[in-house]
Amino acid sequence: MKLTVQRTTVLAALMVFAGLPLLFYGLGDTPRRTLLKEAISLGTLLGFAAMLGQFFMARSNTWLLSIFKPMQIQKVHKYIAYSAVTVILLHPALIVLPRALEGGVRPWDAFVTMITTFDNLGIVLGLVAWILLLVLVVTAFFRKPIIKRLSTHYRGWRYFHGGLAISAIMLALWHAVELGRHTDIALSALFVTLALAGFGLLAKLYWGARSKPPRSTQMKAAS
Repeated sequence: MKLTVQRTTVLAALMVFAGLPLLFYGLGDTPRRTLLKEAISLGTLLGFAAMLGQFFMARSNTWLLSIFKPMQIQKVHKYIAYSAVTVILLHPALIVLPRALEGGVRPWDAFVTMITTFDNLGIVLGLVAWILLLVLVVTAFFRKPIIKRLSTHYRGWRYFHGGLAISAIMLALWHAVELGRHTDIALSALFVTLALAGFGLLAKLYWGARSKPPRSTQMKAAS
């Protein structure tokens, strides 16, 4: 019975975080381009959707914890994070990659122009989000040495990691909506809804835990 529930949950997650973005993109009025550019666009959309899905693996998601072991959730969290973050970090380079097959501006020149353009809000938002994501990856990789060096508790690290993730996602989402190259109204609404729900789960984990009285206090009150 539990195995059936697990499979149903995985299938539902795939439908929400992969099926719906692909469906909305396919039904949208975004002009179609070459096969390579379309593949890059779809990879970017799925990578971003997968990053949104990471918030739903928070420990405040009691439904997920009731059907999966914490170690299973952590393992999936890492695998998805590695693949999704790789796609998003490569996003600036992937944008200019197709120019190698076209005439005109060379990929490197287009890349330099893009990262030095500061009069376009969408591009600036994307650059800041990219930097925050890179910091998120580096600090997550060196989590244990950082915690030890700063003499901070895991909870403090968790706040830092979660706040950095929320900031990066918010700016990346704003970047996507502002440029509107991959996202129309329906797709933007989907991503905003998923982001708000994910942020809510994270807020429940952080601030919900802080609002609860210590275990010793609960035991005294019960006695």
